[in-house]
Amino acid sequence: MSERWTPDSWRKKPVLQVPDYPDAKALTDVEAQLATFPPLVFAGEARNLKKSLARVANGEAFLLQGGDCAESFAEHGANNIRDFFRVLLQMSVVMTYAAGMPVVKVGRIAGQFAKPRSSPMEKQGDVELPSYRGDIVNDMAFTKESRIPDPQRQLMAYRQSAATLNLLRAFATGGFANLGSVHQWMLGFLKDSPQSRRYKELADRISDALNFMQACGLDLESHPELRATDFYTSHEALLLPPYP
Repeated sequence: MSERWTPDSWRKKPVLQVPDYPDAKALTDVEAQLATFPPLVFAGEARNLKKSLARVANGEAFLLQGGDCAESFAEHGANNIRDFFRVLLQMSVVMTYAAGMPVVKVGRIAGQFAKPRSSPMEKQGDVELPSYRGDIVNDMAFTKESRIPDPQRQLMAYRQSAATLNLLRAFATGGFANLGSVHQWMLGFLKDSPQSRRYKELADRISDALNFMQACGLDLESHPELRATDFYTSHEALLLPPYP
Protein backbone atom coordinates (compact mmCIF):
# COMPACT_ATOMS: atom_id res chain seq x y z
CA MET A 1 0.00 0.00 0.00
CA SER A 2 1.45 3.36 -1.02
CA GLU A 3 2.20 5.93 1.65
CA ARG A 4 -0.37 8.69 1.96
CA TRP A 5 0.86 12.04 0.65
CA THR A 6 1.46 14.87 3.12
CA PRO A 7 2.96 18.33 2.55
CA ASP A 8 6.28 17.21 4.06
CA SER A 9 6.45 13.78 2.38
CA TRP A 10 9.33 15.01 0.25
CA ARG A 11 11.53 15.36 3.34
CA LYS A 12 11.65 11.56 3.61
CA LYS A 13 12.94 11.14 0.07
CA PRO A 14 16.50 11.48 -1.31
CA VAL A 15 16.94 15.14 -2.30
CA LEU A 16 19.91 16.32 -4.35
CA GLN A 17 19.07 19.91 -5.29
CA VAL A 18 18.14 21.54 -1.97
CA PRO A 19 20.33 24.58 -1.17
CA ASP A 20 22.14 24.91 2.14
CA TYR A 21 20.41 27.76 3.97
CA PRO A 22 22.76 29.25 6.57
CA ASP A 23 19.90 30.38 8.85
CA ALA A 24 17.72 27.36 9.64
CA LYS A 25 15.31 29.37 11.80
CA ALA A 26 14.72 31.94 9.06
CA LEU A 27 13.89 29.10 6.67
CA THR A 28 11.50 27.51 9.16
CA ASP A 29 9.77 30.84 9.73
CA VAL A 30 9.24 31.36 6.00
CA GLU A 31 7.90 27.82 5.57
CA ALA A 32 5.43 28.41 8.40
CA GLN A 33 4.32 31.68 6.82
CA LEU A 34 3.86 30.13 3.38
CA ALA A 35 1.79 27.32 4.87
CA THR A 36 -0.83 29.90 5.91
CA PHE A 37 -1.13 31.46 2.43
CA PRO A 38 -3.98 30.57 0.05
CA PRO A 39 -3.15 27.89 -2.53
CA LEU A 40 -1.87 29.13 -5.88
CA VAL A 41 -4.11 26.68 -7.73
CA PHE A 42 -7.30 24.95 -6.73
CA ALA A 43 -8.47 21.35 -6.69
CA GLY A 44 -10.92 21.95 -9.53
CA GLU A 45 -8.16 23.27 -11.77
CA ALA A 46 -5.99 20.23 -11.07
CA ARG A 47 -8.91 17.87 -11.75
CA ASN A 48 -9.67 19.64 -15.05
CA LEU A 49 -6.05 19.23 -16.10
CA LYS A 50 -6.12 15.51 -15.28
CA LYS A 51 -9.23 15.13 -17.45
CA SER A 52 -7.56 17.04 -20.29
CA LEU A 53 -4.41 14.92 -20.03
CA ALA A 54 -6.56 11.80 -20.13
CA ARG A 55 -7.92 12.98 -23.48
CA VAL A 56 -4.34 13.49 -24.66
CA ALA A 57 -3.42 9.96 -23.54
CA ASN A 58 -6.40 8.58 -25.44
CA GLY A 59 -5.34 10.35 -28.63
CA GLU A 60 -8.28 12.76 -28.47
CA ALA A 61 -6.18 15.92 -27.95
CA PHE A 62 -2.65 17.23 -28.38
CA LEU A 63 -0.41 18.48 -25.55
CA LEU A 64 1.53 21.72 -26.05
CA GLN A 65 3.93 22.68 -23.27
CA GLY A 66 6.29 25.65 -23.36
CA GLY A 67 7.99 28.31 -21.29
CA ASP A 68 11.27 29.48 -19.83
CA CYS A 69 13.82 27.22 -18.18
CA ALA A 70 13.60 29.52 -15.14
CA GLU A 71 11.61 32.67 -14.50
CA SER A 72 13.20 35.88 -13.27
CA PHE A 73 11.95 38.36 -10.70
CA ALA A 74 13.32 41.20 -12.84
CA GLU A 75 11.35 40.20 -15.96
CA HIS A 76 7.97 40.06 -14.24
CA GLY A 77 5.53 42.35 -15.99
CA ALA A 78 2.15 42.39 -17.72
CA ASN A 79 3.65 42.75 -21.20
CA ASN A 80 5.98 39.76 -20.79
CA ILE A 81 3.15 37.60 -19.45
CA ARG A 82 0.83 38.70 -22.27
CA ASP A 83 3.43 38.01 -24.97
CA PHE A 84 4.21 34.55 -23.57
CA PHE A 85 0.51 33.71 -23.49
CA ARG A 86 0.05 35.07 -27.01
CA VAL A 87 2.86 32.92 -28.46
CA LEU A 88 1.36 29.80 -26.88
CA LEU A 89 -2.04 30.73 -28.31
CA GLN A 90 -0.57 31.26 -31.77
CA MET A 91 1.05 27.85 -31.71
CA SER A 92 -2.07 26.12 -30.41
CA VAL A 93 -4.32 27.73 -33.04
CA VAL A 94 -2.08 26.52 -35.85
CA MET A 95 -1.90 23.02 -34.35
CA THR A 96 -5.65 22.86 -33.77
CA TYR A 97 -6.38 23.92 -37.34
CA ALA A 98 -3.80 21.55 -38.85
CA ALA A 99 -4.50 18.50 -36.69
CA GLY A 100 -8.24 18.93 -36.33
CA MET A 101 -8.20 18.20 -32.61
CA PRO A 102 -8.13 20.20 -29.36
CA VAL A 103 -4.79 21.38 -27.96
CA VAL A 104 -4.19 21.31 -24.20
CA LYS A 105 -1.84 24.16 -23.36
CA VAL A 106 0.53 23.94 -20.36
CA GLY A 107 2.82 26.88 -19.64
CA ARG A 108 6.05 26.74 -17.63
CA ILE A 109 5.21 29.96 -15.84
CA ALA A 110 4.04 31.25 -12.46
CA GLY A 111 6.39 29.18 -10.34
CA GLN A 112 9.48 28.21 -12.38
CA PHE A 113 12.03 30.11 -10.28
CA ALA A 114 14.44 27.30 -9.38
CA LYS A 115 17.33 25.95 -11.45
CA PRO A 116 18.84 22.50 -10.83
CA ARG A 117 22.63 22.61 -11.17
CA SER A 118 25.18 19.96 -12.05
CA SER A 119 27.59 21.40 -9.45
CA PRO A 120 26.90 23.16 -6.14
CA MET A 121 29.80 25.56 -6.83
CA GLU A 122 30.62 27.91 -9.69
CA LYS A 123 34.12 29.16 -10.48
CA GLN A 124 35.07 32.31 -12.37
CA GLY A 125 38.79 32.86 -12.57
CA ASP A 126 40.24 32.21 -9.14
CA VAL A 127 36.95 32.89 -7.34
CA GLU A 128 34.62 30.03 -6.39
CA LEU A 129 31.10 30.71 -5.10
CA PRO A 130 27.87 28.74 -4.62
CA SER A 131 26.02 28.21 -7.91
CA TYR A 132 23.08 30.35 -8.89
CA ARG A 133 20.01 28.18 -8.22
CA GLY A 134 17.29 30.50 -9.47
CA ASP A 135 15.71 33.64 -8.08
CA ILE A 136 13.75 31.68 -5.49
CA VAL A 137 17.08 30.74 -3.82
CA ASN A 138 19.77 33.34 -4.54
CA ASP A 139 20.84 36.06 -6.98
CA MET A 140 22.58 35.67 -10.33
CA ALA A 141 25.22 38.33 -9.54
CA PHE A 142 28.60 36.67 -8.96
CA THR A 143 29.27 38.03 -5.47
CA LYS A 144 29.53 36.30 -2.11
CA GLU A 145 26.52 38.16 -0.71
CA SER A 146 24.31 37.53 -3.76
CA ARG A 147 24.91 33.77 -3.77
CA ILE A 148 23.84 33.24 -0.14
CA PRO A 149 20.50 31.33 -0.17
CA ASP A 150 17.78 33.62 1.19
CA PRO A 151 14.45 32.06 2.28
CA GLN A 152 12.71 35.43 1.94
CA ARG A 153 12.93 34.92 -1.81
CA GLN A 154 10.32 32.17 -1.48
CA LEU A 155 7.82 34.79 -0.35
CA MET A 156 8.63 36.91 -3.40
CA ALA A 157 8.21 33.86 -5.64
CA TYR A 158 4.79 33.15 -4.13
CA ARG A 159 3.58 36.74 -4.61
CA GLN A 160 4.88 36.93 -8.17
CA SER A 161 3.35 33.56 -9.03
CA ALA A 162 -0.02 34.64 -7.60
CA ALA A 163 0.01 37.88 -9.62
CA THR A 164 0.98 36.01 -12.80
CA LEU A 165 -1.76 33.41 -12.32
CA ASN A 166 -4.38 36.11 -11.78
CA LEU A 167 -3.46 37.79 -15.06
CA LEU A 168 -3.31 34.49 -16.96
CA ARG A 169 -6.74 33.48 -15.66
CA ALA A 170 -8.11 36.82 -16.88
CA PHE A 171 -6.54 36.31 -20.31
CA ALA A 172 -7.70 32.69 -20.58
CA THR A 173 -11.33 33.39 -19.73
CA GLY A 174 -11.63 36.87 -21.26
CA GLY A 175 -11.97 38.11 -24.81
CA PHE A 176 -8.21 38.14 -25.37
CA ALA A 177 -8.15 34.36 -25.85
CA ASN A 178 -11.12 34.26 -28.22
CA LEU A 179 -10.30 32.71 -31.59
CA GLY A 180 -12.09 35.63 -33.20
CA SER A 181 -9.03 37.74 -32.31
CA VAL A 182 -6.63 35.54 -34.28
CA HIS A 183 -5.25 38.39 -36.36
CA GLN A 184 -4.49 40.41 -33.23
CA TRP A 185 -2.14 37.65 -32.05
CA MET A 186 0.34 38.48 -34.83
CA LEU A 187 3.45 39.53 -32.91
CA GLY A 188 5.60 42.33 -34.27
CA PHE A 189 8.64 40.16 -34.89
CA LEU A 190 6.69 38.07 -37.41
CA LYS A 191 6.36 41.04 -39.76
CA ASP A 192 10.02 40.73 -40.77
CA SER A 193 10.08 36.95 -40.69
CA PRO A 194 10.12 34.74 -43.82
CA GLN A 195 7.21 32.88 -42.19
CA SER A 196 5.08 36.03 -41.96
CA ARG A 197 3.27 35.47 -45.28
CA ARG A 198 2.54 31.80 -44.51
CA TYR A 199 1.24 32.69 -41.05
CA LYS A 200 -0.99 35.45 -42.44
CA GLU A 201 -2.42 33.07 -45.04
CA LEU A 202 -3.19 30.53 -42.32
CA ALA A 203 -4.72 33.21 -40.09
CA ASP A 204 -6.87 34.34 -43.00
CA ARG A 205 -8.15 30.79 -43.54
CA ILE A 206 -8.98 30.46 -39.84
CA SER A 207 -10.75 33.81 -39.90
CA ASP A 208 -12.74 32.76 -42.97
CA ALA A 209 -13.81 29.57 -41.16
CA LEU A 210 -14.85 31.56 -38.09
CA ASN A 211 -16.74 34.10 -40.22
CA PHE A 212 -18.62 31.21 -41.84
CA MET A 213 -19.50 29.81 -38.41
CA GLN A 214 -20.74 33.23 -37.27
CA ALA A 215 -22.76 33.63 -40.45
CA CYS A 216 -24.42 30.30 -39.59
CA GLY A 217 -25.47 31.77 -36.25
CA LEU A 218 -22.64 30.58 -33.98
CA ASP A 219 -21.82 33.16 -31.30
CA LEU A 220 -18.10 32.82 -30.53
CA GLU A 221 -18.41 34.56 -27.18
CA SER A 222 -20.98 32.06 -25.93
CA HIS A 223 -18.84 29.00 -26.68
CA PRO A 224 -16.04 28.47 -24.14
CA GLU A 225 -14.50 25.75 -26.29
CA LEU A 226 -13.44 28.50 -28.70
CA ARG A 227 -11.41 30.22 -25.99
CA ALA A 228 -8.20 29.19 -24.24
CA THR A 229 -10.02 27.84 -21.20
CA ASP A 230 -7.84 24.71 -21.23
CA PHE A 231 -4.66 26.70 -20.51
CA TYR A 232 -2.79 25.46 -17.45
CA THR A 233 0.41 26.48 -15.72
CA SER A 234 3.23 24.35 -14.40
CA HIS A 235 1.72 24.54 -10.92
CA GLU A 236 -1.32 22.58 -12.06
CA ALA A 237 0.82 20.26 -14.16
CA LEU A 238 3.01 19.32 -11.23
CA LEU A 239 0.23 19.58 -8.64
CA LEU A 240 2.59 21.50 -6.38
CA PRO A 241 1.51 22.79 -2.96
CA PRO A 242 2.18 26.49 -2.29
CA TYR A 243 5.04 25.80 0.11
CA PRO A 244 8.48 24.17 -0.10
